[in-house]
This record gives sequence, C-alpha cells and structure tokens, in this order.
Amino acid sequence: MNTAISCAPTLSPLSTAGAILHVYQDLIELFNTGFSETENTVLVKGNSEPIYIPAKNASDYHQIVFAHGYFASALHEVAHWCIAGKQRRLLEDYGYWYSPDGRDTQQQSEFEKVEVKPQAIEWAFSCAAGKTFAVSTDNLNGAPADTQGFQSAVKQQVLLYLEHGFPPRAAQFISVLQAFYQTGKLHRELFDV
Repeated sequence: MNTAISCAPTLSPLSTAGAILHVYQDLIELFNTGFSETENTVLVKGNSEPIYIPAKNASDYHQIVFAHGYFASALHEVAHWCIAGKQRRLLEDYGYWYSPDGRDTQQQSEFEKVEVKPQAIEWAFSCAAGKTFAVSTDNLNGAPADTQGFQSAVKQQVLLYLEHGFPPRAAQFISVLQAFYQTGKLHRELFDV
C-alpha cells in the first residue's frame, strides 16, 4: 500500500501550467553527470524489476537499474545506493535479501526495518525534485501492514537526516535535484503530514 505525501514545491521554469515536469531521462542525465566518473556508477532504465549490478571489470560501470522508467523507482534505487557501503556496492543488489510481495507479518516487519532509511532519502529526493512521495510497504498480497506506523518511522528518519546530515552521496544528489528543479532548501515543514 502506498500513501501519497505532497511536498510543497516552488514553481520553476521547468513547469507547465503550474506543475513541474518529471521525466526519468532528466534523472539519468543528472545522476550520470554527477556520479559516473567519481563513483563509476550509472543510472539505467530497466524493463522489469529494479536491480543493482556491480561492474564486472574495471572498464565497466556499476549499474543502478530502475523499473520501467518510473521516476519514483529511480529515486528509490538511488536512495539504496546512497546508503550502501563500498563493499556492498561490489555485490549484486548490495547482497541484500528480498522477499517478494506476499510476505507474512514477520517478513513484513523485517522488510520495513530495512526500508526506513532508503525511503527517508527517497522522500528527501522527491521534495528536492518537487515531486509527490508515497511510502511503500510493497506487500499487497501479504499480511496487512501498519502503513501509518511505517510512515511515521520514515518521517522520523528524514527528520534525523535533516538535523544531522544526509549520507554524502544523498546530500550531493539532493543538491543536484534542488538546482535542476529550482526547489528551495529542505526543511522540517516539508515533511509534516
């Protein structure tokens, strides 16, 4: 289940009739310009499920593959990359386990624990891009999730990041998004829901 949360963006020259245009091609360009050389990593549109693929040799790029050209999927996958440490970035999908939709209560609880930080960063990315964000419990066919509780945990994490700083690559990408979409500085009030 997803719960949409709006960030109040300032309008930019990239807007049409009061709405900012959000196309995945911009995210690819912004990410690849900022990280392809420094981190040997590129953002790539995929045709199915998202995945992180480490480079097979020194002449290849690591690839963050997001689902179907979805803007939110790209932000979410970049958020995971921003959290993954150097060793994890050498493993396919960072070496994480993933239990697909249909999780039981225990599996869902574990899923939500590992999703709080990336979804908090994704929320910040969304606000920096002037885009609506939706927390995702990603378990439509499984045990009912405490969406409100999860949303609260994600909010608390984003507020901690605002107070103590985002991980360095996340902070860099937030700045890039703010400059491109001409949104203002992130502040607590953007995350009041």
